[in-house]
Amino acid sequence: LGLMEILPDNCVQVGKKELMYTGTVGLIIYLGGVIFINRKSTSSAKMVMAEVAKTMANENLKVWVYPEGTRNCTGDLLPFKKGAFHLAVQAQVPVIPVVYSSFTTFYNPKTKLFTSGKIKVEVLPPIETKGLTSDDVTDLTDRCFCTMRETLFRMSGRPS
Repeated sequence: LGLMEILPDNCVQVGKKELMYTGTVGLIIYLGGVIFINRKSTSSAKMVMAEVAKTMANENLKVWVYPEGTRNCTGDLLPFKKGAFHLAVQAQVPVIPVVYSSFTTFYNPKTKLFTSGKIKVEVLPPIETKGLTSDDVTDLTDRCFCTMRETLFRMSGRPS
């Protein structure tokens, strides 16, 4: 929720549809303008993302996507889903990777409780998509994954 406070102007987040039904949090993120994707329906998700790509181009909309697609408490990255990268290529906008350090040292997944700790955030240089096509999405995804993983490990003091 704190992220909504620091997002740049004209920026929306993408989240899974199930988050809408999480009580107060669901209401807050709905009112915050989150774009919800039905991950169980590929055709529905693709239609929503195609509309988002048009809006990005026409209204200079920025979209914040979590490419892992779910929370991760391993201290490593999960494989990236390709939807965000298809979106960037469709809209011909750069991907700006943002890496958060791991919170595994101060989060207990069994109790779902946080203790005191710090999160480091690093914004990486943009990765251009101008001229790329859907054939380039796998390579773009892999490049972003490798760059972000190396950064995560460096920030965590862990060898890559």
